[in-house]
Amino acid sequence: MALFAAVMVGCRPGEGGGEEPQTDMPDWYYTGGKLGTTTNTSSMTFRQPTPATEQAGLGGLFAQGDNIAEKDFVTNTTGRQHGLGPVYVRASCQHCHPNYSHGTSVPEGVYNAKDQGNGTLLVVINPQTQAYVPWLAGMPQLFGAKPFKAPLDPDQITVTWKTATDEHGNKFADGETYELRYPEVKMPKTAVYVYNQGYRDPDGLLESEGYEVKLENTIGVYGSGLLDAIPDQDIIDQYAKEAADGKLKNGLNPAFWDGTFQTTGYYKNDPQWGPKRFTYALTRGPIMDAAGANAIWNITNVTRSDRKYHYLDLNGKIYAEYASKDPEVQAEFGTQEEIYNYLTSKELPVEMTDEEFTQVMVWHRGLAVPAARNVTDPKVLKGKELFTQIGCDYCHRPTWTTGPDEVRDPNNFPVTAQMPRYPNQKIWSYTDMVQHKLCMENDIRTGWCRTTPLWGRGLHKKATGDKYEARMHDTRARNVIEAIMWHGYSQESDAYYPTQQFYKLNKEDRDAIVAFINAI
Repeated sequence: MALFAAVMVGCRPGEGGGEEPQTDMPDWYYTGGKLGTTTNTSSMTFRQPTPATEQAGLGGLFAQGDNIAEKDFVTNTTGRQHGLGPVYVRASCQHCHPNYSHGTSVPEGVYNAKDQGNGTLLVVINPQTQAYVPWLAGMPQLFGAKPFKAPLDPDQITVTWKTATDEHGNKFADGETYELRYPEVKMPKTAVYVYNQGYRDPDGLLESEGYEVKLENTIGVYGSGLLDAIPDQDIIDQYAKEAADGKLKNGLNPAFWDGTFQTTGYYKNDPQWGPKRFTYALTRGPIMDAAGANAIWNITNVTRSDRKYHYLDLNGKIYAEYASKDPEVQAEFGTQEEIYNYLTSKELPVEMTDEEFTQVMVWHRGLAVPAARNVTDPKVLKGKELFTQIGCDYCHRPTWTTGPDEVRDPNNFPVTAQMPRYPNQKIWSYTDMVQHKLCMENDIRTGWCRTTPLWGRGLHKKATGDKYEARMHDTRARNVIEAIMWHGYSQESDAYYPTQQFYKLNKEDRDAIVAFINAI
């Protein structure tokens, strides 16, 4: 009950630096519509429930879900939030989403996965195919619950920030300079547990260290319920529009559009669940089976009724095979057969109850987006106008209108009736919900990346205490200017033209666009 009271107190407009409710505001002030916007813009801004959540009487469930998301899971076999492991990526949502924002910027040096707020995950791929390596999970685990050992040793992994220079020499015509940086990750094969246990990769990538390691930062979890409420057909129409007008140098990802909209993809919920909405790679949707619903399982390896098995590696059996042969694991757990059967079982005891999962999803779908700030400031208004004039609004589409918001669940949990809903809301998320290519140095896996929503991003430092604004998929951009100029680093980028228009602006106009982006 005390937690519930704390959450509600945090929602008071103006509390702790938030803005007081305002009247006669433009519609873009309500970034999540009247049902999805919080006027609290303090450091707790991303933790607030939507008005729709409170109006539906779901505040208690929201607070309970918030408690689960905030606290660490533990390796106990019983008790509150038990079941962490046998291997895991992080112990809580807060580790990757500090104050429910996106992850903080990654410092140079040893990749410290224990840092609270380090939401930048490792991506280990075959550079020829861009596929994940089979001997690790798509999100590799960095910790083990005794007697099991981590699939990767993060203390052997290092991050170095390299500099890049664009065609303008990283300098605007008026002399103002900017910097461009990108991460280079080094991971020796000795950091890989199964290699040390004798596994040899049939493709030879592991032995030759021919794999490639990238960083992918988490995004803020707030506002996901509003994106879930966008009608499928409206997203499909956006694909059709972008395919028809020919403005994108790289066209559309053929995995999603090949003359018509494609409903095939990575996961079992295709094709009946329509366009994917979540993750950089657009691998997830709708929200009841999306990134958050997935992460509460595979980041922690806490089982639930629809997933009574462990998340280990892409192959599914490599870690199990070599952990079962480890004498130190055997000494504490049992025979090789017992270890292997435990790690590969599809019928493990349920550790997260359906009730707890319901609470987590009410919280996840119920997180509000912060209202836009300084919406009457002439500088911000000028930046808003210029943002459209130079073409940023093509990919960062300003608005969508939600539909009836009929919550859908591919996993058929009996909880959809309890979810917050956002029907018929005009929302200002600044994303077209489509993937594009920016063709950057050391780019994201495959090069295709969903346009990240811009709402609330200007409050990241305030919410997390981060040193930088930590923009782009791997925190390479430390501020808005760097993020914009990375969009035009390559002439093959889909965003090259608007970036060059930004480059031609005078400093006053550039600063106005930055002020606008930080205000939304």
